[in-house]
Amino acid sequence: MASGWVVVVLGVIVVVGASVQRLAGIGFALVAVPGLVLLLGPSEGVVLANCAAGAISAAGLAGTWRQVHLAAMVPLVAAAACTVPVGAWVAARLPEPVLLAGTGVLVSVAALLVMWGARVPALRGVKGAVAAGAASGFMNSSAGVGGPVVSLYAVNAGWTVRRFVPNAQFYGLAVNALSAAVKGLPQLTTPVWLLIAAAIAAGSVIGAALARRVPERPARLIVLLLALSGGLVTLGKGLWGL
Repeated sequence: MASGWVVVVLGVIVVVGASVQRLAGIGFALVAVPGLVLLLGPSEGVVLANCAAGAISAAGLAGTWRQVHLAAMVPLVAAAACTVPVGAWVAARLPEPVLLAGTGVLVSVAALLVMWGARVPALRGVKGAVAAGAASGFMNSSAGVGGPVVSLYAVNAGWTVRRFVPNAQFYGLAVNALSAAVKGLPQLTTPVWLLIAAAIAAGSVIGAALARRVPERPARLIVLLLALSGGLVTLGKGLWGL
């Protein structure tokens, strides 16, 4: 992290990720994880994405926590808590090219599934919540992209956007806190942490300004296309390393 250009690129990635999250309601991890993984490596990149996504969720939850349906969140969070350690264990034991390829595949598939609004009968009811939470917890700790599975669960459960947003923020805070607790914080200097905090704040302001001008549907499509592109690049680098 001593290289100046690395720090600058890191800040840009976080600004872009925070912007699209504020603009479209989803997308920080999908957009930022490929860049962070390519820049810092799979281990540090994913856990930094966990920390930043958790912070963004916490900020969003500050004004919407009263709208969280805890009864609906319990099976999701409980299942994720069981699989977060498994994802971290698997990620710690795989070679870097395999992790890069795996992250690229998960990001790309997740972006495509959310883009298509896939209907999965198994992701309904309490059993569906448990399945979604388990898959999401594993994907979040291993590749930093647990949110899309919860989005698919919400689609299949018939949640409105109004109901989804505060619950997704609560879940994002919980699962990213669990992931960071299991794996530990990335080894960054205090100035870099301050840069990341500033980048999150700047991205949120930029995203809020864009949200007043860009309709939600095109914004979400742009985010998912960016995520798909990043996922494919990460997959390509992993396959090249193999």
